[in-house]
Amino acid sequence: MASFQAVRKSINLPPTARAFPSGLPSAPRLNLAARAPSDGHDFGHGAGPRADVPSRFTGGIKTTSVGLVSRTFVSPPTTSFPQHRLLHTSAVAKGAPEVPDFSPYRPASEETNRAMSYFMVGSLGVLSASVAQSTITGFLQSMAASADVLALAKTEVDLANIPEGKNVIIKWRGKPVFIRHRTPDEIQEARSTNWKAFRDPESDEIRTKKPEWLVMLGVCTHLGCVPIGEAGDYGGWFCPCHGSHYDISGRARKGPAPLNLEIPPYEFNEADGKLVIG
Repeated sequence: MASFQAVRKSINLPPTARAFPSGLPSAPRLNLAARAPSDGHDFGHGAGPRADVPSRFTGGIKTTSVGLVSRTFVSPPTTSFPQHRLLHTSAVAKGAPEVPDFSPYRPASEETNRAMSYFMVGSLGVLSASVAQSTITGFLQSMAASADVLALAKTEVDLANIPEGKNVIIKWRGKPVFIRHRTPDEIQEARSTNWKAFRDPESDEIRTKKPEWLVMLGVCTHLGCVPIGEAGDYGGWFCPCHGSHYDISGRARKGPAPLNLEIPPYEFNEADGKLVIG
């Protein structure tokens, strides 16, 4: 007769109920937040389970050889004695920010504050105007003529080197300038004529600052030629290009010239005995 030998073998079966990663079973219909009614043994901590007793979950699963057939859930009744948690006032006072007191910095009256505001606005306005003036002045100075150009704008002539009755021609701003040291007879002739009947009426007193010195541009007013001195029908200047005649005061007397010879700006330096043109 054959003999049989029983063999035991351990098998780890997976759990039939879901569990959290912490190991606690998942009970979605179980009210775990419910507290049991107080029975006088809570030691002044109010109703609820003790902290030193592990939680018990009421619920079970009934299984048979054919599988899960039923599940039971039990939820304890809620307590009617809520416990209020109060926050101590010292914690709030300790952590609360303190608002600084600005009363010493506030003005005594609104009039004082308004006067200070007006002063600040006026000061900023004056400062802005000063900055704007400096900027505009610097910009205009950058557009002004340089020192070398201003040096050429004026020409000095030593009058001691010009004898009486002679002409001197100098260059000023690229144009010829006639300087005549007139004699008393020439002065008398220039001032005795009827200048009101001339083409460009102008008296000799207006054209000269000193009677003995006649200063004028040597450019013909017709087409810009250079007249010849001590020539012409009137003893003054003559333009050979088109026949214009000027008298001893530089006034147009004959020919196509419409105007008198131009008088440049000039002044006398009495201390040095020089003529400054420009």
